[in-house]
Amino acid sequence: MSDISDTEDGRSPPAATGAPHQTLALAAMLFAVSMTFIDQTIVSIAAPSIIDELSLSSSGMQWVINAYLLSLAAFFALGGRLADILGHRRVMLTGTLVFVLSSVLCGCVPKGDLAQSWLIVFRATQGLGAALMFPAALAVVVAVFPVGRRGRALALFFGLSGALTAIGPLLGGWLTDWTWRAIFWVNVPVAIVAIALTLKARIPDTRRPEKLDLVGAFLVVTGMGLSVLGLQQSAAWGWDGAATWVCLLGGLLVLALFCRYELGAEHPLIRLQVFRDKAFAVDNLVLFFAMTAFVPLFFFMSVYAQVSVSASPNQAALYMLYFFAGFAIASQWGGRILDRRGARPAMKAGTALAAVGFALWANKLTDLSFHDQWPYAAMAGAGIGLMLAPTSTDAVNRSLNASYGEVTGITQTVRNFSASVGMAVFSTVLTHATTDHVQDTLTSRGLPEGASREAAREVAESVTGNPDAQQPSGDGPVATVMRRSMDAIRMDFAEANQWVFYGMAIACALAYLCAIRHPGTRVTENATLDAEPGPGEDKPVGTADRGGTEGS
Repeated sequence: MSDISDTEDGRSPPAATGAPHQTLALAAMLFAVSMTFIDQTIVSIAAPSIIDELSLSSSGMQWVINAYLLSLAAFFALGGRLADILGHRRVMLTGTLVFVLSSVLCGCVPKGDLAQSWLIVFRATQGLGAALMFPAALAVVVAVFPVGRRGRALALFFGLSGALTAIGPLLGGWLTDWTWRAIFWVNVPVAIVAIALTLKARIPDTRRPEKLDLVGAFLVVTGMGLSVLGLQQSAAWGWDGAATWVCLLGGLLVLALFCRYELGAEHPLIRLQVFRDKAFAVDNLVLFFAMTAFVPLFFFMSVYAQVSVSASPNQAALYMLYFFAGFAIASQWGGRILDRRGARPAMKAGTALAAVGFALWANKLTDLSFHDQWPYAAMAGAGIGLMLAPTSTDAVNRSLNASYGEVTGITQTVRNFSASVGMAVFSTVLTHATTDHVQDTLTSRGLPEGASREAAREVAESVTGNPDAQQPSGDGPVATVMRRSMDAIRMDFAEANQWVFYGMAIACALAYLCAIRHPGTRVTENATLDAEPGPGEDKPVGTADRGGTEGS
């Protein structure tokens, strides 16, 4: 990290100057946010063990994962505003403490009827801690580094923290062999290091004394919660169920009310005027569609590996590394492209590469061979890695009045809300597709349609680990046919996952269609924007509007 520090020898100015130590500050923020990235994959690897010990259903486990994502999305804007009002360092430290305490409580979940509710509640508070920590941590990095060095610093921030996600599967496989509870407790030493480095780095606590928009916070939490609830429960309630549409339409209505309220609020939670900058709006659309695929992927990769390929948790972890290898390498290219040519080239190339990678990967899932899939998993990972840091950095650089906490709150809200939407949508797709495929298999082997449908629904709720270890007992016709059909059911589940992965390819293709609409402006050393807007376009948000054009 020495190439992005204050001085030529890689060190910040002496302590007497009171200036923040850039390298320590970046390291501290990396340790803090790495917990949130690792948590996204480590829980997916341990899901079968959690389900077996606590007697959860597949949909119950999906809620455990999505409770974290939804809470993270719903409170992110609030976290960004609190970071601006109370100080970035203070809110980052508070969020870290909330996150690590919630992690400990997740690991202490009791067995019995209380287990699922306990785990969902403290996963949600874990998400709240991350929502306080992440925008504050990102704002610290943005504030500590000048614009000219910020691209490389944020590339390291996103690239290394994203690459640390790869540690999640490896840790998860190893810790789950001991106890799955340790996947939550491992956050404790990481949090201690993050807090110690933060205190050592002399990070200033800049504040903006404004009122907190509690009405806006309530509306955005309610709107996101209702809409994701409707999507997540649509598999159980049915698309013809009144509850599904009440939640979906009610959530969208509340979000519309939120937007209208924010436009008239004196101190809004989110200043929607920032979306007048076409580049900022495109950045967030690209993030929305790309993150719909990126974050939910971890759960679906893990379950596919352990169900269809009969992999162990450690083998499933190694399978995930194919994706992360491409991601980690390409993320560094993305940072260099951003600094030299702006965000648009990396966004276009990355989203296109990811779309092709996911499509080719989906086509290979029914081969049931990790060896045949690795090039396409790495291609999809490289596409996401190439576009993620440039897109996020470009959006952050277009902040309103240097309110980095506020703008990072917006972009990360978009990212995490899209992740929770993706998790809900793809979970529903997987449940329906698995049920249909398994029903066809059981019917073709002599079971009556009603019995095969009911058995297929049970399979769709229980396929979360190696099916050979979960074969039905008994001598009845359903149990007998099920035992004889395990190989076919593994293939059915692989075919159902193809629909999920093709859906991810479509999401990345939509991100590409948004990326080509980026106007080509970019932020330079003095926070100026390098291209004049075209006729009829809004000027980007910044301190000035002049310069050259971005590479295409």
